[in-house]
Amino acid sequence: MTAKLILLRHGESEWNAKNLFTGWVDVDINEKGIAEAKRGAQLLKAEGLLPDVLHTSVLRRAIHTANLALDGCDRHWIPVRRHWRLNER
Repeated sequence: MTAKLILLRHGESEWNAKNLFTGWVDVDINEKGIAEAKRGAQLLKAEGLLPDVLHTSVLRRAIHTANLALDGCDRHWIPVRRHWRLNER
């Protein structure tokens, strides 16, 4: 079995749109970010890149993006592991 690492960045947040550094500030994604997350899911599904486990930070923008991606890939049943060490710097 060959393992694959899939990296998907969180969608755009309001602070990203204003070119502000968010770091550990818990900012959610905006409407564009929601669309980006859904598009990312479509691309993953189209390429057959369906995750078996998901790792995310504990920040709202990452969790929201992850949930949208899992929904778009029909993978809500996989384990999701959240850890603060995956937060931005």
